[in-house]
Amino acid sequence: MARQKKPKYEYVEQLGLYRKRVQDATGKYVAVYGQTQEELTEKLSNFNNKSNLSPIGRKNPLVNDYIQEWVGLHTVNMTYGGQLDYQSIINRNIKPYLKGKHLLDVRPDHLREIMLGVTEKSESVYRKTYQLLNQIFTSAYENQDIPYNPCPKPSKGGVPTKERIALTDQQVNVLLDAVKDTRAYVFCMIAIYSGMRREEILGLKWDCVFLDDTPRIEVKRALRFEHNRPVVSEKLKTKAAKRIIPIPDQLVICLREAREKSNSSHVIADKAGNPLSGSSFRELWMAVKRRSVGERTVKKVENGQKKTFTIMAEKGQKAAHQDFFYTIDFQVTPHILRHTYITNLLLAGIDIKTVQYLAGHENSKITLDIYAHLTYNKPEEILKKVQAAFDGNQAREDFSYGKNQE
Repeated sequence: MARQKKPKYEYVEQLGLYRKRVQDATGKYVAVYGQTQEELTEKLSNFNNKSNLSPIGRKNPLVNDYIQEWVGLHTVNMTYGGQLDYQSIINRNIKPYLKGKHLLDVRPDHLREIMLGVTEKSESVYRKTYQLLNQIFTSAYENQDIPYNPCPKPSKGGVPTKERIALTDQQVNVLLDAVKDTRAYVFCMIAIYSGMRREEILGLKWDCVFLDDTPRIEVKRALRFEHNRPVVSEKLKTKAAKRIIPIPDQLVICLREAREKSNSSHVIADKAGNPLSGSSFRELWMAVKRRSVGERTVKKVENGQKKTFTIMAEKGQKAAHQDFFYTIDFQVTPHILRHTYITNLLLAGIDIKTVQYLAGHENSKITLDIYAHLTYNKPEEILKKVQAAFDGNQAREDFSYGKNQE
């Protein structure tokens, strides 16, 4: 015989009312009454809203506080780089849209608005934003902190990532000539000839630079900006980021000269010898931007008032009131310099596992996914390997035929 289902609300005959016992914000059980089940449902809803509780008696916190607590619990075993990636997505793409909202206030339209806000960003950012939202609210539903998961169904969005273009040898020479007498020169040299990430270069100290016998750089520190302030630590992006990179003669010469002039334990430092702040690095990189062609804005004072003008910097043109010319007519970023290093290794025929190690990639799949076209898109090279494979088969057939004849 099937068990009779327990009624949703208890009916108290003596009072002629429906009753439901729930916990208040202090954890104590209190009774809420209603003349009808519908009235009791409405009273319970009002009670929970006033008490800042969920329908099952859980607290109804600000959703951004809930998300931050979720991140703390679910990123413990992640790499430091993964933790930073999660936090960046949440801070930039999720929290601004949910500010001031409580967990139970979140509706599908709120989350659709978040996804709409990242449609102009990369496919990777779009995908990661959705995955995080879905994980957070699925977890909240499974823990019975919300009555349903408001996350909408996934949809495609974001801007496809453009293929990364490495600098040619000629472009490398143009760049280095342009910034030769600036603070950006040493940074660019390290990036081009060691492939180190920006944070790794800025965290590099002279005790990790070896210029005798086997010239090399030991990567074991990284610098990150917290509210513009530099923080140097041994927390690298991944375990694979800790590596030893042999360096070519061009970089050895550059670093020897830089070390002679240095007054700091840091290879890249400000005038006082301290590691660069966020604004200091942007100023360093302006040496590249100022020497690049293209449209830019200039502020001038005319008749005691500041005015903004748009100018077009053309290749070969001398910069106004400066001693340099506009010579950089191609895109340059710190990551493109790293990309150039990895590309040159592969084009030189260095095997993929060695490139993976030197690049500090966690596994060779990352290297292959990004750079496979360099290795497998050269018909003349592949033809040699294919021909060699079939030449070998023919030799084996000839050998086998000879044995049979015997």
